[in-house]
Amino acid sequence: MYIKEIELKNFRNYDDLHLEFNENVNFIIGNNAQGKTNLLEGIYLSSIGKSFRTSRDNEMIGFDKDFFKVKVKGEKELFPVDVEITLKKDLGKSIKVNGVNISKTSELLENIYIVIFSPEDLKIVKDEPEKRRKFIDKELCTLRPSYYDALSNYKKVLNQRNTYLKEYNIEPSILDIWDMQLAKYGAAIISMREDFIKKINIISNKIHSNITNGKENLKIEYSPNIKNQEKLEEKVFDILKESRQNDLRLRTTTKGPHRDDIEFYINEINVRSFGSQGQQRTAALSLKLAELNLIKEETGESAILLLDDVMSELDATRQEFLIKSLSDIQLFITTTEITDSLREVISKGKIYTVENGKIKL
Repeated sequence: MYIKEIELKNFRNYDDLHLEFNENVNFIIGNNAQGKTNLLEGIYLSSIGKSFRTSRDNEMIGFDKDFFKVKVKGEKELFPVDVEITLKKDLGKSIKVNGVNISKTSELLENIYIVIFSPEDLKIVKDEPEKRRKFIDKELCTLRPSYYDALSNYKKVLNQRNTYLKEYNIEPSILDIWDMQLAKYGAAIISMREDFIKKINIISNKIHSNITNGKENLKIEYSPNIKNQEKLEEKVFDILKESRQNDLRLRTTTKGPHRDDIEFYINEINVRSFGSQGQQRTAALSLKLAELNLIKEETGESAILLLDDVMSELDATRQEFLIKSLSDIQLFITTTEITDSLREVISKGKIYTVENGKIKL
């Protein structure tokens, strides 16, 4: 699939923008703080209804404005798809898909598939577990609306349980109610995460081998806080109950998929602890490219890739591999300058120059 055009109204530093895109490569060039990433953020919003930069939707409303509107028109293999998202400060967010209002964000998923790759993603291997959980959550939400629903419900119940744990008079029967719900949603999350990591491990292993000319073997393992097993929902409930005294002492929920992690190994060595920076970055690159392949395998659609100022963070070898791997999908590349590795793909696409929220070809 590919995106044909976008309209932005009062979005970040764009007052009123309408752009048509090349179905292959789109270069977005400009100095820092001019609006390059803002444009990618608007594109990405059409995929899952959320920003990849902030959890506060109001931050995307232009300065001194009351609302924003993002409208994206795309082409899938068999039919077009239009997504329109409006956020008003007082009335909240509304989403339309092909002109029809939808009531839940999960109904937006499976319309436009987008993968974002930024300098922050290069740190995913060595940074804290929360970054790796966010990676799993973001990709699984894109692939499976049922995961989005389970995760949203789990987070809601988890927040309620943690709030209750901070009170002074705790009723065990009330905790039982929270725990039954956490067990239900948590078991679904664990099962889907395990399946996802198994698939992404196989794909990323092949990609990593190609990048390193067969010298390195990458293995990605799911490190769950509660292991998947028979009668998983019952097991999660039992573990929550067993850890209750510790939770009461710490006033927070210490067990569950909100504590999960992923481990990366190269030639059986833990990359996060003992890998070089080059190995960590290659593992992250393999992971992001594996996302694209998995989306294609699971949906039959090619995802759109947003490369947000990431080329300058990669050496020439990784830049060359990345560009050669992406000849059959739509690319959006933000950069402050055109490097030698990018010049060879300029002929396939368009160049947009950004300055202070204004774009010219």
